[in-house]
Amino acid sequence: MILLASSYEEMLDDWRRSLTDLSSVLCINDHELLSHELARRKPPILLIDHDFLGNDSSKKVEGLLILSPKTQIIISSPGISDEVEWKLFKSGIRGCCRDSIEPGEIKRVVKAVWQGELWIRRKLVHHMLDELVVTTKEKKHIERAVNNLLENLTKREYEIAILVGRGESNKQIARKLDITERTVKAHLTEIFRKLAITDRIKLALLVKDTAVSSNQTDFHNPNNFPIASA
Repeated sequence: MILLASSYEEMLDDWRRSLTDLSSVLCINDHELLSHELARRKPPILLIDHDFLGNDSSKKVEGLLILSPKTQIIISSPGISDEVEWKLFKSGIRGCCRDSIEPGEIKRVVKAVWQGELWIRRKLVHHMLDELVVTTKEKKHIERAVNNLLENLTKREYEIAILVGRGESNKQIARKLDITERTVKAHLTEIFRKLAITDRIKLALLVKDTAVSSNQTDFHNPNNFPIASA
């Protein structure tokens, strides 16, 4: 079940047509009904129009996640500032896209987030990674991990770490290295253990300077950077 929430009927119709072959959908244009259905159904995906959230959208997102903590929230917006978008990610959303994207592309966004990825602009990823260093005070740990990266990892583990830093999904890594996704996941588990980190975002942070050249505009496509879960 995918919940779709917007005040604009035309937008809901476009979303519904794009997503009905992916899952059953429920369109909602009322705030109270959204809260009720979210708490009752606890859907894996909520695609919601940013305008529908109104003022202080990050607080609204936090409230929605209290009702259904495991729901992956995707925001569609006509264009918001980096600061507002980053605040929304810190509040718990898993994706943000422009409401002007093609109908087929919204399906791609939903599928990626449903599979455990983040849908986030590359520019914002750098902001996110830089803030992680400051807010978690892990800079010294990160420097040590980078210095020890080649020593701690096998050649194959290092290859996978670099591909994660480039934004490759598990499926893309498996295809590129001619191994199974199960093997990729096993390597990632070992990489996390060796580097004393807990998630893919921190791994990308560790290797970002090695993995991404300065003239690249994106890791996944011209607008978004998916970070798939291990």
